[in-house]
Amino acid sequence: MTLAINILLWLVVGVLAFIAAMRGRVLLDDGVRAGVMEFVLLLPRIGIGVIGSGFVAEALPNEWIAPWLGPESGFFGVVLATLGGALTPGGPVVGFSIGAAALKSGAGAPQVIAYSTAWALYAIHRLVIWEVPMMPARVVWLRAMVSLPLPFMAAALAMLLGRP
Repeated sequence: MTLAINILLWLVVGVLAFIAAMRGRVLLDDGVRAGVMEFVLLLPRIGIGVIGSGFVAEALPNEWIAPWLGPESGFFGVVLATLGGALTPGGPVVGFSIGAAALKSGAGAPQVIAYSTAWALYAIHRLVIWEVPMMPARVVWLRAMVSLPLPFMAAALAMLLGRP
């Protein structure tokens, strides 16, 4: 499955590079340069996040995580994970590293799915820092309210489908 995803992503990159080349050599060169720079700047962050999540997972005792976020924590664990996701500041390296560390420390998959969904949809810091200044507050809060049930729905679906 992982190989298929990698192949698909490389095919998308190849198609986009071909389209850029058809539109002009300058566009292709600028795209390659921008992509390489993003890769070089992001790679250390990903490495630190992955290594950091391993340290966090080892430092967190399973007996602390399992009762609160373990598979048997049920709906209470989903609520707790959703609140944690909404309150977690930072980008994907932080959010997904915390989710990975929680999984390694005994958290249930539905709880981690609720955490990452809540983090992605309505992290409080992003709402206040980015969305409210850029869009009308009414639209931002309406979007957040419409998104509110989604972590719970994702966790419920994960529970129905079994362990991902």
